[in-house]
Amino acid sequence: MAVTDDILEKSIDPTVHQMLARARELGLETVWDRYEKMLPECGFGELGVCCRNCNMGPCRISPFEDQGPQRGICGATADIIVARNLIRMIAGGAAAHSDHGRDLAHTLLLTAEGKGGGYEIKDEAKLATLAKEYGIATENRTKEEIALDLAKAVYAEFGRQEGFVQFTRRAPAKRVAQWQKMGIDPRGIDREIVEIMHRTHIGVDNDPVNLILQGLKASIADGWGGSMIATEISDVLFGTPTPVRSVANLGVLKADEVNIVAHGHEPVLSEMILAAAADPELVAKAKSLGAKGINVVGMCCTGNEIIMRHGIPLAGNFLQQELAVITGAVEAMIVDVQCIMPSLGSLCECFHTRFISTSYKAKFPGAIHIQFNEEKALDIAKQIVKVAVENYPRRVQDKVCIPDEKTECMVGFSTEAVIKALGGTLDPLLEAIKSGAVHGIAGVVGCNNPKIKHDHGHVALVRELIKNNVLVVTTGCNAIACAKVGLMLPEAAADAGEGLRGVCQALGVPPVLHMGSCVDISRILATCAAVANALGVDISDLPVAGAAPEWMSEKAVSIGAYVVSSGIFTVLGTVPPVLGGPVVTDVLTRGAEDVVGAVFAVETDPVKGAALMIAHIDKKRAALGI
Repeated sequence: MAVTDDILEKSIDPTVHQMLARARELGLETVWDRYEKMLPECGFGELGVCCRNCNMGPCRISPFEDQGPQRGICGATADIIVARNLIRMIAGGAAAHSDHGRDLAHTLLLTAEGKGGGYEIKDEAKLATLAKEYGIATENRTKEEIALDLAKAVYAEFGRQEGFVQFTRRAPAKRVAQWQKMGIDPRGIDREIVEIMHRTHIGVDNDPVNLILQGLKASIADGWGGSMIATEISDVLFGTPTPVRSVANLGVLKADEVNIVAHGHEPVLSEMILAAAADPELVAKAKSLGAKGINVVGMCCTGNEIIMRHGIPLAGNFLQQELAVITGAVEAMIVDVQCIMPSLGSLCECFHTRFISTSYKAKFPGAIHIQFNEEKALDIAKQIVKVAVENYPRRVQDKVCIPDEKTECMVGFSTEAVIKALGGTLDPLLEAIKSGAVHGIAGVVGCNNPKIKHDHGHVALVRELIKNNVLVVTTGCNAIACAKVGLMLPEAAADAGEGLRGVCQALGVPPVLHMGSCVDISRILATCAAVANALGVDISDLPVAGAAPEWMSEKAVSIGAYVVSSGIFTVLGTVPPVLGGPVVTDVLTRGAEDVVGAVFAVETDPVKGAALMIAHIDKKRAALGI
């Protein structure tokens, strides 16, 4: 297998180099090949100036006044079209994360009613805390009775028509007051998403600024609503994460065991796959077929969910899902929803791998569909694992090529775990920030994108931040990238600036803290709110910044919108499709400062992106007088 120069330019990860060379040797197509075939990408699409919202078009607005139309057939300008397209992306992302939260609420309801097929309430303390937040009585009541009322209260958040989303009141009072002043305090989660779809229908809202405000409103309903619900209910059902050590990268696959890759986003499925894989009968069956055991590994955000609660190894992030199959050692790729490439079906047919879909919301060409049902969860999970086990004898040993690389990591820093590491109070962190030992905090999150050298944007930006004493908290594919290069080990403090190094060594923590999956950015929001409340300021006053160096999904658009709406300056590493609308671009990069106290910046160079974040942190420290 020849690793050529063009392969080296696609990723910083040696497992990716090895598997891309292997794919080329086998004549297999990957996401990088499909990206290159798409070049040059549509210039109209990149600028965001194409509209398909009715059937008079599609309409494309020329960026040059003398070389094409300046209005769509209905009369929409470039800014109207760009704003519509942008907030429809927010609607898609908010819907994805919020539906995740709804599914967790459904599972909690079934569990409380005694209908959950193997689920149980594992964190009663968090259940009690959430019940108090919702005004639910707990005295002399069983955990199931409390959970039933909580599930119903959470359900109501989605269809609420008036009032406010409960978790938004975790934000500082100044932040809530600003949302109310600007008319972006969300009522119900679904209502704000639906209103985006209504406003962007032909002939409804044609004011770019007004459109963007509705996009921000729906994003807040995601970050402080649907996503936060997903995080909190997951903790109640599956346990609140605490620091645990594990390993990450494709080397976690095993040549002599049944390998199952759990890929997607919802822990409702993956928790039961883990339970089924530990079933003595299935383990015995695997051994009877020549395997030494059953090895479950995680991919993407499902990987983050199961590593932080159980220490289950991480096989990789978004752009590595095809490469896991190309190792020839995966018996089953089990998926639920989100970030799953439809290419997996045809790719798995080139190997013995079973591609198993489980959600009625997400079916794929070439997949075996085994419908997952929470009421029969464990039984169905055993059925799925059995398919994987029985597939082991079909593995073609000549096709097996597992990279050696895997790296230890320390993960699972929930908000509660961070506070515990600090001795039960935020005071040590506040003092470290005031003294300058911790110059600031950065939330670095997001996807992979083949437009950017795989993991380079993530790792280069994070290394630059910690070198300058900025503590990094991370979720999603960024978290996995950092885990693979050793930045999630306490020993990585050696790469940090002197002040941050000392804090990490004193606490025994890494300079990059794993806080979970994409929905768990809500943990970062909650931590920022707690720090702001402790200091008596708004989140926008804190020396904090956000970044998504390799983002690609609609979920990332919603995330970026709610992070900025929460008052956090955010740097994007790939260019969003808004540059064709000068008014929209100005609002997002300048005007939003007056609306929510923060703006976006776009910087494709990760080191320069880190410099922008550090400069912002410097400005906020100066304003606080620290």
